[in-house]
Amino acid sequence: VQLQAFGGGLVRAGGSLRLSCAATGNIFSINAINWYRQGPGKQRELVAGITSGGSTNYADSVKGRFTISRDNAKNTVYLQMNSLKPEDTAVYYCNGHRRVPRADYWGQGTLVTVSS
Repeated sequence: VQLQAFGGGLVRAGGSLRLSCAATGNIFSINAINWYRQGPGKQRELVAGITSGGSTNYADSVKGRFTISRDNAKNTVYLQMNSLKPEDTAVYYCNGHRRVPRADYWGQGTLVTVSS
């Protein structure tokens, strides 16, 4: 499984960005696609996830502002980020998780910078 993340950039506080995570390979083995982020001097944290069945989950810090969705025809997962805050500044990574046998696949990060 290969994952490619893109869509990051520089945006002012209050603005929006949409990240994309395109998957290729044996994607049918993936149970969930997640977005993680790692801000300056911070540990990597889970931002949002979506399962193969369409269930979603969000970190409390982004609930109501971020929306994760998937387009199965395009094998792509999106992260719509609205009302961005400076504290959302981070490198965002997409992750593909498989339960059995356990495996995690990572795309390259995409940098999101939110200016105040």
